[in-house]
Amino acid sequence: MLKKRILVIAPQYNFFVKDQVDELSKSVENINILIKYNPLTEISKYIPHKHANYFKKYTKKKLINNINKPSNLKVHLIPTVYFKTDGNNEKLGDMLFKKFDKYIQKNNLKFDLIHAHFTYPYGHAASKLGIKYNVPIVVTAHGYDIYDLPFRDPYWKSTISQTLNSASQIITVGKKNTESIDKLGIKTPVSVIPNGYNPKKFYPRNSEECRKLLDLPKKSKILLSVGNLEPVKGHAHLIKSISKVLEKRKDILCVIVGDGKLKNELQKQIDTLNLNNNVKLVGAKPHEEIPIWMNAADLFVLPSLNEGNPTVLVEALSTGLPFIGTNVGGIPEIINSDEYGLLCEPKNPENLAENILIALEKDWDNEKIINYSKEFTWENISKEILNAYKKVLK
Repeated sequence: MLKKRILVIAPQYNFFVKDQVDELSKSVENINILIKYNPLTEISKYIPHKHANYFKKYTKKKLINNINKPSNLKVHLIPTVYFKTDGNNEKLGDMLFKKFDKYIQKNNLKFDLIHAHFTYPYGHAASKLGIKYNVPIVVTAHGYDIYDLPFRDPYWKSTISQTLNSASQIITVGKKNTESIDKLGIKTPVSVIPNGYNPKKFYPRNSEECRKLLDLPKKSKILLSVGNLEPVKGHAHLIKSISKVLEKRKDILCVIVGDGKLKNELQKQIDTLNLNNNVKLVGAKPHEEIPIWMNAADLFVLPSLNEGNPTVLVEALSTGLPFIGTNVGGIPEIINSDEYGLLCEPKNPENLAENILIALEKDWDNEKIINYSKEFTWENISKEILNAYKKVLK
């Protein structure tokens, strides 16, 4: 037990953040989580504007999941009105620092350590709060916030570098991300700690029953992909690969779970390639429903162009699903054997199709995949995070 009070600054109390802090709460005195909430997200449901789809993902209902919330954990929603998206908003980090600082003082929040998720805007705000309140700062660099954002222009490079150099400890989810940290010349110690999964939610279930629940065909080979419909996720290459897979076998159904700005474009691609019977865009689904989709599938496919360490990777493995994807970011660190999956270069639908065909014929040891995935339960991952905390709390 670490008798310390932790302040977490994160984009939401849901998905991987919820699972991580819920597990950490078992080993610390208490956790307070600060989350920015933009009231414009509610208006976006009724008034169309160019960022409406983006804002819809961040309504109060989407940000907070209080199911089974630990008693020593408190979530604080701080209203913050802004018009530009996080990665394009140079003023948001300083705005959050002022908002959070005022809230901390007004509510007399006490903490011994700040843990921020994503270098910006949360890490930026945390770095200033850490200096003001004289407490150690841990910043987790996840994906685009470390391999993309700092290298867009001198402003972002300077801002992210300052944040990371102000931190007491950096956590990043894959070794590949350390190359970006090194390029920035950061001197702060770095721990590589992958994302985890919650075994109470993600575990093997009866495939036939899951297909029946989702009204999926019994005899098809089902390929599942889960992710936002954004360019970096590479769905256009997956759809193209399905055309090539169908040249060899016809029993394929590719189900893509997720929503985003490419929805219409991807549907047009499906229409053009005459794949409506074989590729389905089923939209975003509640996180608690994702395990059902995974257990209904034969393969999990993630054709990303870049990644940090996608949580869906270990979630898929936990259900026994072989992983077919690209050798980007932290993915090859997890899929380190062809007993767990097959990887190819990104933007290569031919190789992706080839791996899908090989995987469909391969006799996978699903039990071995499941046992391997247990390394990545949040219970195990949280121990590594607690060790990172202990290093800076000495």
